[in-house]
Amino acid sequence: MVDVTGALRARHNWEQLGKFCVVGAVGYGINLGVYAGLLHLGLHYLLAATGSFLVAVTSNYTWNRLWTFRDRRRGVAAQGMRFFIVSLGSLGANLLVLDLLISVGAGKLVGQAIAIAVVTPLNFVGNKLWSFRHLHS
Repeated sequence: MVDVTGALRARHNWEQLGKFCVVGAVGYGINLGVYAGLLHLGLHYLLAATGSFLVAVTSNYTWNRLWTFRDRRRGVAAQGMRFFIVSLGSLGANLLVLDLLISVGAGKLVGQAIAIAVVTPLNFVGNKLWSFRHLHS
């Protein structure tokens, strides 16, 4: 059973969240930049969002592995696959939110900016608890 109160009080968790957000902010910039470029090339917004995701997720995995969760590194392939699966779930949620926002009149770039922010907590929890979880010896 997870001690939620204890987890919320643990400074280490807040430091990890801060690092995750810094990495995410860089990925956010990469994602929006690539997304805007792909839109400019004429790609449909959902295809552009998927392409920008693939670029940003590579950066995010590398920096989260090396910095945010450096104490939890293990096999790069297994950990990378877990990260990618969590990221695919986040991408699915992002595409749903983006499509909803655009259907109610949000601009494509603003919609993507909001969608990424909305999905970030899901992404953090999935990666902390599964992709980069502690292994007990």
